Amino acid sequence: MKVLVIGGGAREHALCRSLSLDPDVTALHCAPGNAGIAEVAELHRVDALDGRAVADLAASLEADLVVVGPEAPLVAGVADAVRERGIPVFGPSADAAQLEGSKAFAKDVMAAAAVPTARSYVCTTPEEIDEALDAFGAPYVVKDDGLAAGKGVVVTDDVDLARAHALACDRVVIEEFLDGPEVSLFAITDGETVVPLQPAQDFKRAYDGDEGPNTGGMGAYSPLPWADPKLVDEVMASVLQPTVDELRRRGTPFSGLLYAGLAITSRGVRVIEFNARFGDPETQVVLARLRTPLGGLLRAAATGNLAALPPLRWSDDAAVTVVIASHNYPDTPRTGDVIEGLAEVAAQDAPGAYVLHAGTKLDEAGAVRSAGGRVLSVTAAGADLATARERAYRAVGRISLDGSQHRTDIAAKAAAEAPGA
Repeated sequence: MKVLVIGGGAREHALCRSLSLDPDVTALHCAPGNAGIAEVAELHRVDALDGRAVADLAASLEADLVVVGPEAPLVAGVADAVRERGIPVFGPSADAAQLEGSKAFAKDVMAAAAVPTARSYVCTTPEEIDEALDAFGAPYVVKDDGLAAGKGVVVTDDVDLARAHALACDRVVIEEFLDGPEVSLFAITDGETVVPLQPAQDFKRAYDGDEGPNTGGMGAYSPLPWADPKLVDEVMASVLQPTVDELRRRGTPFSGLLYAGLAITSRGVRVIEFNARFGDPETQVVLARLRTPLGGLLRAAATGNLAALPPLRWSDDAAVTVVIASHNYPDTPRTGDVIEGLAEVAAQDAPGAYVLHAGTKLDEAGAVRSAGGRVLSVTAAGADLATARERAYRAVGRISLDGSQHRTDIAAKAAAEAPGA
């Protein structure tokens, strides 16, 4: 099959890398892509938010499958435009993508489906904001109702900071704080059948020890040696299948990737948020462990044939990814700096470790330069988390990017506490 991937971050590089390894994928295209994706796919220019332009590109390439990576094009209806042209597309409709596009909508769906989540208030006035903050108390959890590229959530003990964030949003969801570790669980669905992937844990805070501001994610690992072996089955029964069933009942079936951000609380599993696409950086570690060819899996979801697929196959290896970010990320990141050491990683660390590009571009001289806040995801696999972690950080050490930053504690606690560590 010929596949077109829409997007240009590390998530899309991970998708393209896995698709390039699928023997059934005969041609791979990406728009707009990045410097790393260019090594495995043919790049095209397109406005990723313009559904007609994306559909025209897919038609001109005679694509058999379009994979929409980021959330903004999904909420903008790009998948709808491609479907209207009769081209299979992996990604939900604009209506179904409101599960991520509006946190208030997601809360309504969860209430109707009896999905366990935090108690919350939807606020649009200063008075409602103050009442909600007073009702829950610290720590305050304040979420912009709309898309915010992973940075629309503030969790703080400072009521003034919480109020300021809430007032800066047109509509805001204020909810109770959920204790316990967080887990990301992806599921592939065609609107009826739901196939869970392996769980992962990401690190949202900018600095070691979970300090600093929220980011789009600074690293991730999989599997989770500390998690209950029954976790995936429990989340399937209480969260994923009921949500897919409820959306189908409403006439807005969800086809694509359903991402559940979960808190494992003292009172059981609770949903923190839903996303309507693969998460970044969790995708990097989940796909590093997936052995089932990705193209066939995504096409089965896009064509309503998931139920006919055999069970997914997984590597027993662990995977760790470490994000290298630009100077001053997540505020206003500096871009345009030269990245060095990529060839050394490819020569000395592959195949155990490799680099996925997020915010990169090629200059006129052919040098790779930073072009965003999160620049690279250095990903490694190993027999256990400690080995994968060692390989990832060894590769990180070969890369030079002026002023860059990365966390040094990704998967450290889980590796130290894993059986046999």
